[in-house]
Amino acid sequence: MEDYPILTRLDGGEDIRTLNMEELYALCDEIRRFLILSVSKTGGHLASNLGVVELTVALHYVFHLPEDKLVFDVGHQCYAHKMLSGRWKQFDTLRQKDGIAGFPRTCESEYDAFIAGHSSTSISAAYGLSTASALSGSTHHTVAVIGDGAFTGGMVYEAMNNAGKSMDNLIVVLNHNEMSISANVGAVAKYFNKIRKKPHYLRMKQSVDLVVSHLPLVGKPLRELLLRTKAALKHRLYGSTLFEDLGFHYQGPVDGHRLESLIWEFNRAKSLCRPVIVHVDTVKGKGFTLAEQNPGAFHGISQIDLDHPDVAPKDSFSTVAGQALSRMADRDTRICAVTAAMKYGTGLQYFAKAHRSRFFDVGIAEEHAVTFCSGLAAGGMLPVFAVYSTFLQRGYDQLIHDASIEPRHLVLAIDRAGVVGQDGETHQGIFDVAFLRSIPGMTVYAPSDYAMLEDHLHRALYRHEGVVAVRYPRGTEKKLTALPDKSESGAYRLFGGSGEILIVTYGQLVNEALTARTRLAEEGITVSVLQPERILPFPEEALEIALSYRSIFFFEEGIESGGAAEGLLALLSDHDYNGEYHLVGIRDFVPQATVQESLSALSLDANGMIRRIKHG
Repeated sequence: MEDYPILTRLDGGEDIRTLNMEELYALCDEIRRFLILSVSKTGGHLASNLGVVELTVALHYVFHLPEDKLVFDVGHQCYAHKMLSGRWKQFDTLRQKDGIAGFPRTCESEYDAFIAGHSSTSISAAYGLSTASALSGSTHHTVAVIGDGAFTGGMVYEAMNNAGKSMDNLIVVLNHNEMSISANVGAVAKYFNKIRKKPHYLRMKQSVDLVVSHLPLVGKPLRELLLRTKAALKHRLYGSTLFEDLGFHYQGPVDGHRLESLIWEFNRAKSLCRPVIVHVDTVKGKGFTLAEQNPGAFHGISQIDLDHPDVAPKDSFSTVAGQALSRMADRDTRICAVTAAMKYGTGLQYFAKAHRSRFFDVGIAEEHAVTFCSGLAAGGMLPVFAVYSTFLQRGYDQLIHDASIEPRHLVLAIDRAGVVGQDGETHQGIFDVAFLRSIPGMTVYAPSDYAMLEDHLHRALYRHEGVVAVRYPRGTEKKLTALPDKSESGAYRLFGGSGEILIVTYGQLVNEALTARTRLAEEGITVSVLQPERILPFPEEALEIALSYRSIFFFEEGIESGGAAEGLLALLSDHDYNGEYHLVGIRDFVPQATVQESLSALSLDANGMIRRIKHG
């Protein structure tokens, strides 16, 4: 590690405070070089981490971690923090099986104060930590680092509404880079940009603050007048004093790549002993030209060749879904597409380009997205909400109350359904089937290939009422290794129609099941595979097929409790099925690993299926 002489001598705690300013800047350069090289080998979040290097160094320099608490929002910008807390030695294991996580994990280090993976949670968590600290008599500080994109999520304002009335040692660092994953949209983004672009106010503010802070007691009336003047001028310039109105002292904007300014502002915030917002301007992808020019593409990357980096989108379930929706919208002006700050992640960039007036990025606000879609449906539109499975969890109440009680016809295009790989527990798409099954009137499709995906989206739009979900895995399709012996489009496929053993599965596990079937046949064990295309409600035709087998194995890439396999078991019981039924699903959170490693550990790959069938 000769290329990183400063980084490699740091092991957390007080080490960083032994450095002078020149060494701190050199440390930032080392961290950036280390990040680019390391993430290019392991994959991970690159642009978001490059943008917060100086910010993270300043936080570690000013605050006494881990006694002071540092909470990240989402957490995909915590890599420099992990390096500075001694974990740089483990970065070759980043996001790998049994390696360090790509997000903060309290079980990994005492420097990680709270788990993160979803957006807009940090201020709530930090307020809880700061309150607990105050109740225990501690004077330590709690810091939340949150991007401006996360301010499109409602939890932020719920938290600020409560935290602002406290006198806790709570500091919120607003990392303003005008990006979440896609570029930020909406009124909040405009408001933050408005603040950023008023340098004449900021110069006045600093001057007034300096004068006011040195006024003697005899100047109290003048001091109060100056403070009122500052507030009035600020209101005149901005039209709002949002943070102050919510009870926070506001500082900034400050250059997020200038260490001297950051250190000064953080020390000042510490001295106030009250809730403070420090507004920091950063550049996402800072220090890596390609990432600065295209921060969305370099937000999260797979392994890349740094000499020939290629992060262009490839065919995937996401892009196929987005292109199919755009083609359908060419013919039907009622179709609208909605995303929660994931235009590129869900493949909706094609729809957005072709049908701009019917494309809606609502920001990181899944709850709002569901109800907004319900309103669109009530107005005669055909809304499609494209969302990762893990993030749809946030809209559960709205699915029940706003979309299903008075049924509205909307489509959920559920991306990243099932096991997703190295992002780990916070991003696995294993709960949607179970919670959707609990809602009356729900229809759920589970395609395993691109052609089926497009067919299911069409069915969802035109052949059903109420809420219809089409859930599909991350990545690319795998061509079927066999053709079905019997099928009914939109209902089921049956591979092999003889024997007494039946595998039931859906989605990307179909290919694992077909591989298992082939290998079992080589050992003289005849197995059929039933793929229900629609897993809710379970097709009656598929149920009749299942009832004819002596032994059924349902392999499900989702949580067992409440899943489709339990649903089939209930149906079989209603029909007095007296054969053997084996349910193999997921019973716990799934840690980070490759998708194939996870499926193997869960006995959901071909080898696992063979073992279960041979040993019962």
